[in-house]
Amino acid sequence: MVLTGLLTICIAAAFAGAAIYINLAEHPARLKLDDGAMLTQWKPSYRSGYQMQASLAIIGFLSGLITWYQTGDMRWGLGAIILVANWPFTLLAIMPINRRLEAMPPEQPEPELRALMERWGSLHAIRSAFGAGATAVFVLAAL
Repeated sequence: MVLTGLLTICIAAAFAGAAIYINLAEHPARLKLDDGAMLTQWKPSYRSGYQMQASLAIIGFLSGLITWYQTGDMRWGLGAIILVANWPFTLLAIMPINRRLEAMPPEQPEPELRALMERWGSLHAIRSAFGAGATAVFVLAAL
């Protein structure tokens, strides 16, 4: 395996680990807060997580493509596509919810806040699955 393959696996695993942590630890804890506190916690967490995960998805995608080029094994390309699929999925499915949540003032959250947060968590689980799936494909390609 080439060095870029190892880097690609590490990047995808970091993406998957962060996404899974959000689904298994952070978001369930957030949902136990009252509505105003939940929204107050979500806003900065979302901004930080977005920057980190968006970067990991792009870097992992590019690294996967480079490894595919270097090895000729199309599984690296497949993993790269699965990892970067987070971008269009997020833009189409999650971003409308993000915008509604961002627009809400924590002092006066809207009645649908909790339902939006629960939906957000369910959609985020799909991002976790993309990350875990990409990591698995990369590991298989490396074996």
